[in-house]
Amino acid sequence: MTNELIEADIAPEERSKGNYDADNIQVLEGLEAVRKRPAMYIGDVGIKGLHHLIWEVVDNSIDEALAGYCDTIQVIINEDNSITVKDNGRGIPTGMHAKLGKSALEVVMTVLHAGGKFDKDTYKVSGGLHGVGVSCVNALSTTLHVEVHREGKVFEQEYHIGAPVYPVREIGTAEDTGTTIRFKPDESIFTETVYKYDTVAGRLRELAFLNKGIRITLTDLRDLNEQGEPLKTEFYSEGGLTEFVKYVDENRPSLEGMDPIYMERETGSTPVQVAMVYNLEAGENISSYVNNINTIEGGTHVQGFRTALTRILKAYAERNAHLLGKNSGKVAFDGSDFRKGLTAVISVKVAEPQFEGQTKTKLGNSDVVGAVSSTVAEMLEMWLEEHPKEAASIVRKVLISAQARIAADLAYKRIMTDRKDFMSGMGLPGKLADCSDTNPENCEIYLVEGDSAGGSAKQGRNRAFQAILPLRGKILNVEKALEHKIYENEEIKNIITALGIRYERVNGETVMNLEKLRYHRVIIMTDADVDGSHIRTLILTLFFRHMRSLIENGFLYIAQPPFYLVKKGKEERYCWTEQQREAAVRELAGSGREENVNVQRYKGLGEMNPEQLWSTTMDPTKRSLKRVTIESAAESDHVFSTLMGDEVAPRREFIERNAKYAKVDV
Repeated sequence: MTNELIEADIAPEERSKGNYDADNIQVLEGLEAVRKRPAMYIGDVGIKGLHHLIWEVVDNSIDEALAGYCDTIQVIINEDNSITVKDNGRGIPTGMHAKLGKSALEVVMTVLHAGGKFDKDTYKVSGGLHGVGVSCVNALSTTLHVEVHREGKVFEQEYHIGAPVYPVREIGTAEDTGTTIRFKPDESIFTETVYKYDTVAGRLRELAFLNKGIRITLTDLRDLNEQGEPLKTEFYSEGGLTEFVKYVDENRPSLEGMDPIYMERETGSTPVQVAMVYNLEAGENISSYVNNINTIEGGTHVQGFRTALTRILKAYAERNAHLLGKNSGKVAFDGSDFRKGLTAVISVKVAEPQFEGQTKTKLGNSDVVGAVSSTVAEMLEMWLEEHPKEAASIVRKVLISAQARIAADLAYKRIMTDRKDFMSGMGLPGKLADCSDTNPENCEIYLVEGDSAGGSAKQGRNRAFQAILPLRGKILNVEKALEHKIYENEEIKNIITALGIRYERVNGETVMNLEKLRYHRVIIMTDADVDGSHIRTLILTLFFRHMRSLIENGFLYIAQPPFYLVKKGKEERYCWTEQQREAAVRELAGSGREENVNVQRYKGLGEMNPEQLWSTTMDPTKRSLKRVTIESAAESDHVFSTLMGDEVAPRREFIERNAKYAKVDV
């Protein structure tokens, strides 16, 4: 039995004739469907999809751990950029599958929707793609080799582009159990093919925190030190979520030495774990997971947490009004006040998770609201009574947050007043060069560093759909600023006004409204030097902390101007990497001397004339834009607090560790 995707695909020559009959229907058998439409199964074929292959294989090992059969997982990035994942679980079954007449191992590796995830006696909870994951990895790899230690024997099978090279065979004996999979992503499918150590390390660290007691190691055989030893990191957590929030918050001052609050209970059939801690800053950092899947958009488990947190803390503050001082009665609290300066991690295990959308970023199970809410309410209330000193600090922190919110609301209302003038043609941000098209789906705005580059961009752009907003100097570092100061900053006010962003109060919460968003592509364009990188990070911090919906909806991009112009006579090549520069020099030199080839290093956008800036960076048919995404809110939060916070030592350590990279992707 094969899996088939039937697709109506009209050939171009037939389309022109208008013919459409039975011969136009293609039948994609087995794993052909995955190779034909890989983005349907792994999200995309860029750097995100490339790393997703690792997650799918590792998820199988984690599921074995959740079932109680695995405590050690090894991930190796090999010299040729292939990946090896090894665990000490039970090993994939190798016996004959009665229905399909082939080894169960081959079925798992080559048939979509085949696996143990559907049998609740085998796995009570699981992540992954429910029987799609490892077969997708196989389909999208040029080669894949699997070795299984099971029942005292060693079995193996190898695949080429998803097809078995030979039947499953026994090759030896074994005293242990487990599965080892090595795969090489197909470079003809993926647009980026080099794995990033920090990206892999971030996800494995996350999994170690979420599954305490599991030892996960990451080894990079591409990166050897002077002694010839590979880069290696081990992830292991005994404290689980408690250690997780400490890690996320390690570069922030905690609230009067407060230790994390940990809550764990199984309500019905739903195990709930929550760890939370308050710090002295104003940001809200809630990370949520379902069966180890990072639910970036939250969902019912986050809803249950927020509801309980607000209700319990508000009731405690009302019962202990003396902690707030004489004028506190004039302050009306809302839900967001109780989450300012809060870092929390929520993890639930759900037997039948229901996600909204195919990306699994928002949980929809309605029963989880009550499970999380009751757990947090009862255990937080007990903690507050047992820790009166820390409880008083939290209540006073909430009061300060409420006062700051009121000041920020006043500052934001002033922006809205200015916007009314803008709508009437009087309050347009002075340096904004708008586009003529009014359909946001067609429009894009470039946030450009400096007047010089802004001038070139204005001259080189397509005025129909491209707007330019030059930014003067470095914008405010919102990581360390009070909220009302953010809305009073002139450059930030211009960004908010130009984009058409609104903030509204809905059910006592401040929410970002994108209905009036004027551009569906917001593009950060800065110089390729240290100052440009700093400005880009400042802007990214602003969007991550205060306009995250733009990122989550896929509206934020980073422009990729070239680093070099390689020229000989009338021939010229623009280059974005060192490898491209070296290749261009060799090509233009031909059989001559490379010294005769001129190489110009662009240090700033202002060094390009309008025609060059258009053809290399702004022309939609030629440019390369990098979309900003949030793979892990917790890891992203840790990076931003490290780079933009007050602590110098962690920032220096981060920069030194990443100095070998030409660019750091955030």
